[in-house]
Amino acid sequence: MRRRVPACLAASIALIAISCVAPEPESEPEPEPNKETTFAYDCEGTYVVTRTEGLDKLWVFLPGQTVALKHVRAASGARYEGDGVLFWSHGDEAMLEVPGSDRKNCSVDRRASILEDAKLRGVDFRGTGNEPGWVLEIGPDRILFSYDYGEGRAVFPMLTPEQDSAGRRTVYSGRSEEHAIRIMLAGESCADTMSDETFETTVEVTLGDRKYRGCGQPLH
Repeated sequence: MRRRVPACLAASIALIAISCVAPEPESEPEPEPNKETTFAYDCEGTYVVTRTEGLDKLWVFLPGQTVALKHVRAASGARYEGDGVLFWSHGDEAMLEVPGSDRKNCSVDRRASILEDAKLRGVDFRGTGNEPGWVLEIGPDRILFSYDYGEGRAVFPMLTPEQDSAGRRTVYSGRSEEHAIRIMLAGESCADTMSDETFETTVEVTLGDRKYRGCGQPLH
């Protein structure tokens, strides 16, 4: 399995200082259920991403290499091995062993896991906002907008963006059978005052007569 690396969606977006609010990760709605499961771990300073494939296979993305591991029986937790690599997880904790390196203890990063999952599904841009919580995903072949903490959901075929390089704006507009949507991505730095994170882009979504504001970032 390889990561998809499309052309950067927001190459024309510049950064200036402005503040907006994005949601806490705990309140963020899931865009859609997946059979695969993706997790990002901090393994004593080593960034590791894992993704299941079915019940018996685990892809592990290590710095500089990707390995496929097979599930093996364990007294507790989930254990995978292959090519000299061992990965064992139980809840939010895990353990990693690679050839030529000491065994490392790992802890899951929930926010990073959400972003890595979107990357591996080929999403080019992801935005979030709150009150009420919403998630925007653009690419690879559609636009998905999940709103009201996941209770509402609107899906559109991939729309052709209108670029305003001078104004540092990218606008998508279109409609489905049920909804009309307008998405504006502005090259304005967007601060999440809850987590102290700063994002590259300010996002405004108009769905019907409702407006949603938040932050976003390109994923590739």
